[in-house]
Amino acid sequence: MIEIIPNWHPLLVHFTLGLLSTSVLFYLASAFLSHTNSWKQQWLNMANWSLWSGCLFAIGTAIAGWLAYNSVAHDSASHAAMTLHRNWALPTASIFLLLGLWAIFIARKDRQPGFLFLTFSIIAAGLLMVTGWLGAEAVYRYGLGVKSLPVVTEGADGHNHSHGSDHGGSSIEGHENQHGILEIEQLFTEGAHQYSHEHTKTTLENKHLLQNGHQHKHNSKNTSSKIEPANDIKSHTHKTMTEQDNTSEKTPFAPSELHSLSHTEEQNQEAVNEENHSHNHDH
Repeated sequence: MIEIIPNWHPLLVHFTLGLLSTSVLFYLASAFLSHTNSWKQQWLNMANWSLWSGCLFAIGTAIAGWLAYNSVAHDSASHAAMTLHRNWALPTASIFLLLGLWAIFIARKDRQPGFLFLTFSIIAAGLLMVTGWLGAEAVYRYGLGVKSLPVVTEGADGHNHSHGSDHGGSSIEGHENQHGILEIEQLFTEGAHQYSHEHTKTTLENKHLLQNGHQHKHNSKNTSSKIEPANDIKSHTHKTMTEQDNTSEKTPFAPSELHSLSHTEEQNQEAVNEENHSHNHDH
């Protein structure tokens, strides 16, 4: 016998859902057509055969589901989920089996399904949808009948498996990718700290140079202010000597007065020399 994990219930249930829901749709579609329409009888035949074949699959599905209920590994939460699914599935299957027998009786009498039959068919379809939903919850939410689950490690893009055709080493590749991402983040953090340190050092050096520039400019300004009086003294001395020359042409000086003027000129020349020496020393 072919081994189905966990059993044959997942294989049979899809045929049951598809055939029974299709039968209800064709019953409703044929009911809206007039008796003179040729499609009415064809859709009715499609509904009957879908219902009858669906009932056969429902019997096999119910048996396989009962076996699965008593054999699959489960915990308390999943046990409650599959119990709820069973409690909806058995009444739903029973109603469709009764509808199948009712459809046989109607077909043997060569009559059309009435309002009561269509009403029970709609109710049964609603129960079928709820039962299917609860079965999916038991498998996909609680993991009933699942032999193994993939090991998922969250990555930067939300998944960590290879984008190629080989997915056999997805778990190992996921750990390697995560390790590589952590190394990249560490290198980026170290680079950011080093850049911040160098930027701070450069900023302090620029600030120190700027302060030295302001101080040098201030010293140059003071030196200029010192040179200007010296130039004034030199200009005043030259003016005085010119006036003396002009006066000497007009008025003769005594020897004592000439000696005094010569001494004053020497003092002024010494003052100019001292100022020039101080200016050269500041530079």
